[in-house]
Amino acid sequence: MSKIRIALIEDHDLTRVGIRTALLQKEEIEVVGEAATAAEGLRMLKKVQPDIAIIDIGLPDKDGIELTRELKSASNGEDSPTKVLILTLRDNKEAVLAAFAAGADSYCMKDIKFDNLLEAVRVTYNGNAWIDPAIARIVLQQAQQNPRLPEGGLTDQKNQTQNPDFGENQEFIDSYTLTERELEVLQLIVEGCSNAVIAERLYITVGTVKTHVRNILNKLCADDRTQAAVRALRSGLVG
Repeated sequence: MSKIRIALIEDHDLTRVGIRTALLQKEEIEVVGEAATAAEGLRMLKKVQPDIAIIDIGLPDKDGIELTRELKSASNGEDSPTKVLILTLRDNKEAVLAAFAAGADSYCMKDIKFDNLLEAVRVTYNGNAWIDPAIARIVLQQAQQNPRLPEGGLTDQKNQTQNPDFGENQEFIDSYTLTERELEVLQLIVEGCSNAVIAERLYITVGTVKTHVRNILNKLCADDRTQAAVRALRSGLVG
């Protein structure tokens, strides 16, 4: 079994050491690089190309959002081999939307419990977005205030470019009816829960959750959980 290769970019030494120590308790994880500045971090990321970069927004020389943008743009239009998990104290709407617009894959608050951080790492590694429940609420507020999120906001920019009528797919959502159970699963997806957590909350098996998620994606014409969450928020299916 290949390990999840992680790089940490955090200027606070104690925080960085704490995260590294916690992650290394899991055999499935390998910390392949560390940096305390954006410049040092970008050089390191290009060299080691980890699976996931955990990046703090508040770096001393350049914020983590700009670093994320530079990392993603360095892939010349192709999917970056490194997924970005933003870890920060900022929970304001502007920071959240800017991070996703820059190409961040997941967004966690620094007061997250380690078990949840580990879950975020696993979900991100598997190609899905992990959104802190506090962040999900911010996205909901934005969706209610503006039916169209800023370009790139919480959606995959590549999908948005290839699918220019993304926002117009609203009419297709209304033509489908999700079951009561699917709505429950969808609500938990919006809150950033993994399949395992959803199964535990709803007292069903992980296999059943996967079936519900697959049905939800089909009904919402969504490519992934994040896109489904955004469409659900925009349409008012969940709240």
